[in-house]
Amino acid sequence: MTSQTTIDTTGPGDGAAALPDAAPAKGLRGHPWITLFAVAVGVMVVALDGTIVAIANPAIGQDLHASLAQLQWITNAYFLALAVSLITAGKLGDRFGHRQTFLIGVTGFAAASGAIGLSDSIGMVITFRVFQGLFGALLMPAALGLLRATFSAERLNLALGIWGMVIGASTAGGPILGGVLVEHVNWQSVFFINVPVGALALVLGLVFLLDHRAEKAPRSFDIPGIVLLSAAMFCLVWALIKAPDWGWGDGLTWTFIAASVAGFAVFSLWETKVREPLIPLTLFRSVPLSAGVVLMILMAIAFMGGLFFVTFYLQNVHGMSPVDAGVHLLPLTGVMIVASPLAGVLITKLGPRIPLACGMAATAIAMYGISTLDADTGGGIMAIWFMVLGLGLAPVMVGATEVIVGNAPLELSGVAGGLQQSAMQVGGSLGTAVLGAVMASRVDHELAGNWKDAGLPPLTPEQAHQASEAVQVGVAPVPEGVPAAIAAKITSVAHDTFISGMSLASLVAAGVAAVAVLVALLTKRGKNAGAGAGVGHI
Repeated sequence: MTSQTTIDTTGPGDGAAALPDAAPAKGLRGHPWITLFAVAVGVMVVALDGTIVAIANPAIGQDLHASLAQLQWITNAYFLALAVSLITAGKLGDRFGHRQTFLIGVTGFAAASGAIGLSDSIGMVITFRVFQGLFGALLMPAALGLLRATFSAERLNLALGIWGMVIGASTAGGPILGGVLVEHVNWQSVFFINVPVGALALVLGLVFLLDHRAEKAPRSFDIPGIVLLSAAMFCLVWALIKAPDWGWGDGLTWTFIAASVAGFAVFSLWETKVREPLIPLTLFRSVPLSAGVVLMILMAIAFMGGLFFVTFYLQNVHGMSPVDAGVHLLPLTGVMIVASPLAGVLITKLGPRIPLACGMAATAIAMYGISTLDADTGGGIMAIWFMVLGLGLAPVMVGATEVIVGNAPLELSGVAGGLQQSAMQVGGSLGTAVLGAVMASRVDHELAGNWKDAGLPPLTPEQAHQASEAVQVGVAPVPEGVPAAIAAKITSVAHDTFISGMSLASLVAAGVAAVAVLVALLTKRGKNAGAGAGVGHI
């Protein structure tokens, strides 16, 4: 039989005093800090995979003869599966236990990773990337649910800070580790590395994790709600993924967006009728929780959307290798690693409102600074703005998570964790799509004039379109056999035009971050955070 704890979900003011760091049931099983270590190892696999795979794409394409569109689907298939299933996965944890959900998630993720490494066709790689996304969706909300149920209110923010530190370190190490593995082993090793790490997380989970259950945990499952929400999320994410190819003015893009809006509307109506809804809409009566979700979306738009072009800037404008680009981004992730636990302590003392507002203000300043970068900017100046960005993001990652999960009842901590992750995924996709449209518009507007001013030969409409697509990612469209002087002019025009687009996109990201400062002022400490450490009967 699995050890199980039933949690009393009454708040601290109702007589259920939170115990500082709940006592373990037997020995080290269920100990808060060992629980944190166990779930951090599992989360590390998913966070590492988020950036390590991009480094392997060129080698995968060459080995499996994959087209650019197929390589894009290595990322899109994973993201689509993850975004669509996160909230449902969180509900599974609430219903059947976060320990079981976490163990299934980490096992499935590791198995899918191994299967990708053994794949001999691009179709198999994409298929198993879908499974990676599905199992990753099980793992992430379950990890938050376990932390929420294990840590007292006084220690939860510190735990979330360390959790964020692990994610930051894994994300930072992905490009560097991926570059080393692809260069010195093979692309398969990028996926095989998840297997031993996943096995370690599984053993730690089996030995040390304790399955906490809330007394009011759901007893039924809202199948129609799952179908409606999944369909609505699929249409939204699909539209965001395909908009750069279809165009924002294309009818197909808006057909999927309209279908998504209709799906969310029908889902909301259904949730008011069912006895145990997938997402009780009463959750959103909490202004701090709703503000936390919006804040996470805005943060992801500014951060992921803005940083998307920085990687192209480093590699295609400055000519860095992926590993070198990863090293130049270490000031960002290094500051996040150090600042996340400190932010957790600060939020515990002051509450989330001031740290979140200051964090988003720092993010806005950093994105403004990134908008001033040009082709000659040195590494020292870049490092300053990347450090400011990391300093701003650390309290937001910790505080927004605490606001969302802490303001939800304990029996819905998995759903709240799914909301937090979904908000970040959708925000990142929205940021990449919208800021990508800003970049495309600026490049289309300026490229022809800059090309003409440089005295370069005129382009046909097809050549102009191809040149624009190249410039949008910082690549100079230099034809083969062109004299060096002409190639230098084309490169200069391409880089100047790209930097102009990146500057505008970064300014938009800064504006989004500035709006998020106002949203942060609506947040407050989770009113249910203290319920997590109260232990009932075993």
